[in-house]
Amino acid sequence: MRITYLGHASFYVEGGGVRVAVDPWLTGNPRAAVKAEDLKVDYIVLTHAHDDHKGDVIPIARANDATVITTNEIAVWLQEQGVKAHGMHLGGKTPLGDGYARCFPAFHGSGIAGGHAAGYVLRLGGKTFYHAGDTCLFSDMKLLNGIVDTVDVAALPIGDNYTMGPEDAAVAAQWINPRIVIPMHYNTFPLIEVDAGAFKRRVESESGIRVEILEPGQSLHV
Repeated sequence: MRITYLGHASFYVEGGGVRVAVDPWLTGNPRAAVKAEDLKVDYIVLTHAHDDHKGDVIPIARANDATVITTNEIAVWLQEQGVKAHGMHLGGKTPLGDGYARCFPAFHGSGIAGGHAAGYVLRLGGKTFYHAGDTCLFSDMKLLNGIVDTVDVAALPIGDNYTMGPEDAAVAAQWINPRIVIPMHYNTFPLIEVDAGAFKRRVESESGIRVEILEPGQSLHV
């Protein structure tokens, strides 16, 4: 699996011959690493419909004839825009190449009436990537520590204010116990500026879990 950080909470994940964009907000994102028209994908995973996550989902999906995997209410809205979308909900899994996408809870606004925010576990090429979405710390994260799934790499928001901050994200890392944590959703604008280096030092000293601070455009191979 190769995981490329695109800035803010946007990622590009490749594994098992499948290409997936997660929450591709690129146009108007001051930290974006690529342009929307440069992404070539088979699927898009959308955790929720706030503008800083759904950003370029529709044009990327149309340009690539890609299917958007998201919660059902958002999927219905996307279908009304003429976009291919697969609706699912919390606790469900759907096939994704040789693996799957698991819809996992997140505690946040959905950005659409009647919806629910989510995180996603993507299993591709025998490796798992957990994108927590926008969320607070919640104890069901412990289920990803070998009970309902195991995680190789976890992308956790650390920016505070709209999501959990670095202190709570450090607890989340210990509960999930992945091999690697990638911090996300921070330093895009002043309200969510935090010291990612301090987060890295805390997690690595308290748990031994490796923290990779990726700059937009950088990739991690697992």
